[in-house]
Order: sequence, then structure tokens, then C-alpha cells
Amino acid sequence: MKSPVRCFLLSPVLLILSLVLPAYAADRPLRSVGLTVGDLGNPFFVQIAKGAETKARELGGPAVKFSAASSGYDLNLQTNQMEDFIAAKVDLIILNAADTKGIAPAVKKARAAGITVIAVDVAAEGGVAATVMSDNVQAGRLAAEFIVKKLDGKGRVAIINGPPVSAVMDRVAGADAVFARHPGIKIVSRDQNAGGNRMGGMNVMTDLLTAFPELDAVFAINDPTGLGAALAIKQARRTGVFVVGVDGAPEAQKALQDPKSVFLATAAQDPFTMAAKAVEIGFGVLQGRTPEAAPVLIPVTAVTQQNVATYQGWTSK
Repeated sequence: MKSPVRCFLLSPVLLILSLVLPAYAADRPLRSVGLTVGDLGNPFFVQIAKGAETKARELGGPAVKFSAASSGYDLNLQTNQMEDFIAAKVDLIILNAADTKGIAPAVKKARAAGITVIAVDVAAEGGVAATVMSDNVQAGRLAAEFIVKKLDGKGRVAIINGPPVSAVMDRVAGADAVFARHPGIKIVSRDQNAGGNRMGGMNVMTDLLTAFPELDAVFAINDPTGLGAALAIKQARRTGVFVVGVDGAPEAQKALQDPKSVFLATAAQDPFTMAAKAVEIGFGVLQGRTPEAAPVLIPVTAVTQQNVATYQGWTSK
């Protein structure tokens, strides 16, 4: 009599668990991967795509279908891209969210379709299986420490901000923590969003140069923004202002090799490794392995005019 009762009691529990737990089946092959990132015109995201595709073919074989799309940091466009991946029944989505919170409904829909979603570079809400990103707080901290040291703890600094994603917010938070320990540092601007690109950096920097006749340094949330800001400074023939970025991009590396450049440092990421790790974790989920709950953080390194000669740069490993 006990056995039928146990079966009767266990069945609702199993039903509840099947509704609550992600619909990941074990030992699924990796046949197709969809990638959506902020801007494939940015070399950083080109390396993200290369890292993801290389690891996907390593794990799933040369026949793996790989699709990469650029959202342009447009939430609606990225939502449509996610819809396309769902319709194509991809096995894995690597997501660089255009909006950390806004992308949540699309993530939930992908999960409901049994698709594994891994967030890369920035966090994404909605129940991604895992998140792989650079240590962006460290990146902001390294950039700010360089600025503080260069200014001997006293000066006027502008922060050129970017899209409202976790990576950008973490970088600014890391920089803020350093600046807060140095009362001689005055933040004159912090809320202008340059869109994470060179043109935006030029436009915002042009406005900053007009608004602040006295300005000593700029923290740009990524290298394209910083390089655009440096170009605006050069075109305005403004002296006494330098720029620090984040990425370690090839063009930033080139700028650091120029002794006349006002772009003086960057916190270098490893986008290829980051994306490869995201695909590796996603493949593990398909095989039934439980990923780490905490974000996987990839360390960054400070690259300056003084040590750029030893910097290896971004490479497809």
C-alpha cells in the first residue's frame, strides 16, 4: 500500500520541479550557435565573435552553424535577433545584452524554448544559465589609479559614459571608488553617454572642451570612445588633457605606441578568451553540467605607453 502512495505524492513534486528548473537536457549535441553583440564594427566584438565561433567548432565540429548579429545597442533590434535565434531553434545563444534589464523577456522566451543562454561581457536578466565577463570593476579601478597617479592626486576629470549595461556601470563604479579616496580629484562631468563608439566620443569630448576650459583628464568607458575623445582634443589643439580607456584594442595599442598621443593608457580585456569560455560553459550545460552561479570574471591588465612594447594585444588563440 505504501508504494502507490509514494508514487502519488512524488508525482506533483516532479511536476513542480519540471516547471521551476531550466529546461536543459543532458548530452545534447552542439549544432548551432547564435551570437548577438553591441557593435560588430568595434574590434572588441569582432574578437568576441571569433572566440565564440572557434570554440563552437572545436566542441561541436566543423559543421556547427554559427550566426553573429550586431544590435547597435538597440534593445528592440536585439529582441528581434533573439526571436530569430529562437525560430531557428539554435542550441546556444551567446548574449551581449544591449540593455541588462530590458532583454529579460527575450531571455525568458529562449529558456522556455529549451535554448541555453549565456551572457557575455555584460550581465543579462531573465535567467541566463551563466555570465562570463571581464572584471570591469578592476578595469575602472586601474584606469582611475593611472589618472590619479598622473595628476599627483589633484585635477579635473571628466567621465565619458556609455550604454546602460552592467559592464559600463561596473567600470564607472570601479573608477568612482578610486576617485572618492582622493579629494583633490574633481569630477566635472559623468553622465554623458557617447554610445560606446568613436563618433560619440568625439562629439561628447568636443562639448566637454567647450564647457570646461580647464580640464586635465578623461576616463572613457571603452577604447573607441577614448580614441574619439583623443581625436577631438587633437583637432581642438587643446593641451594638458589626456585620455584613459578600457579594452586594449588594436587601435588603442597603436595610439599608445605614439609618443605624441594624448591617449595614455587602457585596461586591456581578453575578448577572445571571454567568448570561448562562454561557449565552453554553454556546451557544458547542454551536457547536463550545472554552471557556476557567480559570474566568471576574466582579469584585465593595465597597458600604458611605458609597457605597451610588451603587450601581446588581442590574438585569436
